[in-house]
Amino acid sequence: MKRICVAVFIATLASATISGAPQSATSIASAPDSGPVIQIEDVTLFYKVYDAAGGHPTADQLQHDYIDAGSDGLHHLADVRRVTGEAIAKNLAAHPEMYSDAKRCMAVLPRVRERLQTALLKLGQLYPEAKFPPVTIAVGRGKPVAIGSPVSGIQVGLEALCATNWLNPNVEDRFVHVIAHEYAHVQQARSLVDDEHPSVLEMSLIEGAAEFTAELISGEVSNSQFRESTKGRELEIETAFVPDEDKTDISKWLYNSTLEKPGDLGYWVGYRIVKSYYQHATDKTQALREILQMTDPKALLAKSGWYPGIQLE
Repeated sequence: MKRICVAVFIATLASATISGAPQSATSIASAPDSGPVIQIEDVTLFYKVYDAAGGHPTADQLQHDYIDAGSDGLHHLADVRRVTGEAIAKNLAAHPEMYSDAKRCMAVLPRVRERLQTALLKLGQLYPEAKFPPVTIAVGRGKPVAIGSPVSGIQVGLEALCATNWLNPNVEDRFVHVIAHEYAHVQQARSLVDDEHPSVLEMSLIEGAAEFTAELISGEVSNSQFRESTKGRELEIETAFVPDEDKTDISKWLYNSTLEKPGDLGYWVGYRIVKSYYQHATDKTQALREILQMTDPKALLAKSGWYPGIQLE
């Protein structure tokens, strides 16, 4: 009985959140007048496999019946973030609650889609060159929360984003601001995003630009916890950032958070540098274009007017 209820619940949400015919993860939509396309077929497929196995699918079942049978978006997520049946099975055994709890987050998607429509319309107004690929929501190995790129669109790990409560205690807000952040990555210069050996400054500005854009179009950054945790410590944090700018070991500043504890201070420093750039610019439209099309992080930093501890509006 439980399996039937879950299937009906997910199918109902699918009809409410998917706009039009399915698109590949790499397709580019025009201005989102009818709202963003949010594809959740992979979630439906995962829970079909999950429920049929009583919540304990094997690695082979997850690989063959879920990943191999999934969408282009899921295949991209699997390729770039090592999402395999074995990896999911291992995380499922260690954190079964992550997968049982994730279904509750599906309930917010209709409202998330409505709010994203407003945010993306604003992005299109502020940045007419904007591209709007669909969002693929899938189930992964506990990470990443979400990824976005100019080539492959946006993929969201339902279980990871749902479990990362420190991002924002409000699940609806969490999804809106994170997906808005990823839409900014879609607009960024591929040559920079694809850099295999980025510096601390480069990655911080890539993520900081996405945070600033998310705030501009959705009202808040995805890592809103930094507002309180860094308050009064801006000078200390940013003074420590400066000597690390050119290092290619980014682990001190980026991608070092866990489910239980936030990290990624480079996001916040990058956001403040980008915000300083925008606030010092006379032509805001051109400034946003330069932020999203950035290919020279050092040049943007030099023009930003930023310095450690700067007071921003």
